[in-house]
Amino acid sequence: VQLQASGGGLVQAGGSLRLSCVASGRTFSLYSMGWFRQAPGKEREFVARISWSGGTTVYADSVKGRFTISKDNAKNTLYLQMNSLKPEDTAVYYCAQDRLSRSSSPKWDYWGQGTQVTVSS
Repeated sequence: VQLQASGGGLVQAGGSLRLSCVASGRTFSLYSMGWFRQAPGKEREFVARISWSGGTTVYADSVKGRFTISKDNAKNTLYLQMNSLKPEDTAVYYCAQDRLSRSSSPKWDYWGQGTQVTVSS
């Protein structure tokens, strides 16, 4: 399994970015996907996840209402639309894929390399 994240960059507070994560190696549509982030000096934290069917999305309270996770099975791509960005959103963002197919309790075994998001005040 390979996960390639992209789309990070430098943006002013209040701005928007869209992250992408292209997956390969397994049938993308069968696996739950997630986004995590790690700020300097902090532990990696959950941001959002989407079920393999796309019917369920879950968000961290800190991003609820501002971020939207989605996926395009035809393109094997996971997205994270980030709006109303805040300086505290600054972190390296990682995409992850579930260990098992069609699972309702994901175990994040596969990780992308991360993409840097920096939000200036």
